[in-house]
Amino acid sequence: MLHDVKVIAFDIDGTLYPQMRFNVRILFHFLTHLKFYFNFWQVRKALRRCAPLPDLFRYQAILLSERLHCTTPEAEKYLQDYVYGPYPEIFKKVKPYKNVKETFIKLKEAGYKVAILSDFPPEQKGDIWGVLPYCDGVYGAEHIGALKPSKYTFGIMAKELGFPLQNILYVGNNKKCDVDGPRNAGMKTAYLLPWWRRLLHIPLKEADICFKNYRQFMDIVLK
Repeated sequence: MLHDVKVIAFDIDGTLYPQMRFNVRILFHFLTHLKFYFNFWQVRKALRRCAPLPDLFRYQAILLSERLHCTTPEAEKYLQDYVYGPYPEIFKKVKPYKNVKETFIKLKEAGYKVAILSDFPPEQKGDIWGVLPYCDGVYGAEHIGALKPSKYTFGIMAKELGFPLQNILYVGNNKKCDVDGPRNAGMKTAYLLPWWRRLLHIPLKEADICFKNYRQFMDIVLK
C-alpha cells in the first residue's frame, strides 16, 4: 500500500499537537471576543467552498467586514489582533504529541521527503517543535490561496515538492480536510484517530492508515 510513497506531509493543528492544549490556553481570549470568533469561523467555512483566490487574506477580511459591519481595514486589524498576532506566543506554551520530532527524524533517515501543509500560517508555530529542520517543504494554505480540502492546495504542494500526488501520504486529524481532501486529489492518507475512535476501536474506513499515536505511525510506515 505504501510502496510508492516518497513524500509524507503533515497537517499541524490537532495533528502534531493536541488541539485541547491550545483551546485551554485560548479559552479566556475566545470568550472575551466571542462575536468576532463566531463570525470568523463562518467566514472560514465559506472560504473552504471558494475557488482559489489571488489574495485569500484580503478576501477573508472583506467577508469578515461584511459580517461585522465594519470597514475592511478594521477587519484586517481584528484578524491581526485576535488571530495572527497573539497565536505565536500562545504556541510557545503548547507541547506537541509524544514522539513527533522523533517521527520526522526517522522518516528522513528512511529516505522520505517530509513536508508540512497547514491552513493557518506554519510560522505561527515557530520552529514547529523542532521539526522544521527536517522538512523539505513547509506550506500555508492561506498563502497558496485555497483552504483545505481544496484539491488545488494539495496540487500546488505536490508541484512544489516535485512529486506526483499518488506518491504523497498526507497525515491529519480532520476527516474532511485531511482525509477527504487529499484523497480526492489523488494522495494516500493517514488519520490520527480521536479519543472516541481509539476507545471504541473504530477506524476511519476512508483513510489508508489509521493510527492512535506516533509510535504506532512509525511502526506502520517504517516496518
